[in-house]
Amino acid sequence: MIEKLPDDLRPEKYSSLGQVIEYIATEHAQLPAFSCFARTLRYQDVDELSSRFAHYLQNQTTLVPGDRIAIQLPNLLQFPVVFYGAVKAGLIVVNTNPLYTATEMVHQFKDSGVKAIVILANFCAKLEQIIVDTDIETVIVTQLGDLQKPGKRLLLNLGAKYLKKMVPEYSLPASVDFNIAIKSPNSYNKDTAHGAGDDVALILYTGGTTGAAKGAMLSHNNLIANMMQLRARCLLVIEDKVENIVAPLPLYHSYAFLLHCLVMPYAGNHNILITNPRDLDSLVGLLRKTVVTGIVAINTLYLALLRHPDIAAVDFSQLKFSGAGGMAMTTSVAEEWERVTACEIIQGYGLTECSPVIAVNIPGAVRLGTVGPVVPETEIRIVDDEGLDVPKGEKGELWVRGPQVMLGYWQQQQATAETITADDWLKTGDYVQIDADDYLSIVDRKKDMILVSGFNVFPTEIEDWLSRHPDVLECAAIGVANERTGESVKLFVVPRGRDIAEQELIAHCKQGLTAYKIPREIVFVADLPKSNIGKILRRELREI
Repeated sequence: MIEKLPDDLRPEKYSSLGQVIEYIATEHAQLPAFSCFARTLRYQDVDELSSRFAHYLQNQTTLVPGDRIAIQLPNLLQFPVVFYGAVKAGLIVVNTNPLYTATEMVHQFKDSGVKAIVILANFCAKLEQIIVDTDIETVIVTQLGDLQKPGKRLLLNLGAKYLKKMVPEYSLPASVDFNIAIKSPNSYNKDTAHGAGDDVALILYTGGTTGAAKGAMLSHNNLIANMMQLRARCLLVIEDKVENIVAPLPLYHSYAFLLHCLVMPYAGNHNILITNPRDLDSLVGLLRKTVVTGIVAINTLYLALLRHPDIAAVDFSQLKFSGAGGMAMTTSVAEEWERVTACEIIQGYGLTECSPVIAVNIPGAVRLGTVGPVVPETEIRIVDDEGLDVPKGEKGELWVRGPQVMLGYWQQQQATAETITADDWLKTGDYVQIDADDYLSIVDRKKDMILVSGFNVFPTEIEDWLSRHPDVLECAAIGVANERTGESVKLFVVPRGRDIAEQELIAHCKQGLTAYKIPREIVFVADLPKSNIGKILRRELREI
């Protein structure tokens, strides 16, 4: 039976994100909304600034409702201002990874047909290389310290450019300063803005691990539904209007975007934006001096925090929520985090194509190694390679159907047809199994599965077991060609501190893994290649 949302969380209350943003501004006007570099904007401030930005877009550019605007920013106060302003102007937002190469940028910009971009000055040199190959006409440039108070703004901007050399020289003669774009005291014209229901509101590009990245089209309805679906779980542990939630995951990532730009603002909670989560000293310093009630991170960041020498000095007594998504949590890290903080990690699961949340553990009833039951209003099937349902407890590919499932891939009809069936089931490409209580366990990505002598071997199972060894800091398993068995397991290991003998790890594997799952080759490395959000990149390991 499908779990239903309660009446007060029905997404039908709103026909557009514009209405949601209007509710947030009205209901939570005086509450702290976003903080960054110790500057805090109230929801009223964000509303005013975003309305000014929407006015600029409507009156000082050639953009019309339905045009695409790219946001290429790290976690800064400018991000929610730009997003809300673009929605108010009726534009379709294209979130862009700030660390993209020029080649990746040009593919995404050409594919989505963006006509405008809001970009941090640090990345403008790359934009200069490729802008002639795009349809971009409007370039709005912001600097690190914009929206800070005057002294802090000058310090951050000059420091980034001249001391840290973070801003390469560039020439974009027609670009406009972000501060000009938010200067007008006039509000935007609501009557000329469009976008609601099943209109596209957001295009998010998938990782592109199996080819060129594809743009998932998410509608107003998709995002509002998923906001309410995730809110239903959050309300079990998070209160409205009182929480301080740390945001180290980048806002261009689907999960962080949904949580910090929609779910927490709708609840009237305070989002503390972390611009550079790799600066662990600064992050731990912030945790030491700030009352934090929630944090959302991924396995690699939780592990890095646990290994920081000053983590014991952090007061976690007010921490009530630790969320995880984006990659599998290892049991050892989750258990250690709970020992150190007295707060369980609530792992969830989703896909960009699902806005993104599909399943979340139940607070107070978390089962390690699972991602919990599916969120309300969501149907699932677990199928074999022929598309036939498998019994509970058996592994199969997860198919999902619900109001959060994307409209399709932008200008990719064939890829859409291959991913979404005629009766609206989205094929996730993830192997899962479900227990008697409907808790999902993600076994592995279909494309990452290793086939050894006809047996399916899932890398996460090997990695989770190896991570329990006290001298293994991180590890990653891949399949490599083997003349005798088709494929065999190759393991990359980052030792915790001392040298480990390969045979010691093999002996550990034999204690918990079937013979065909035991690695035939172990490589010790200083670190593992990771994406910008910290996901281990198995494709790069395959290329080594």
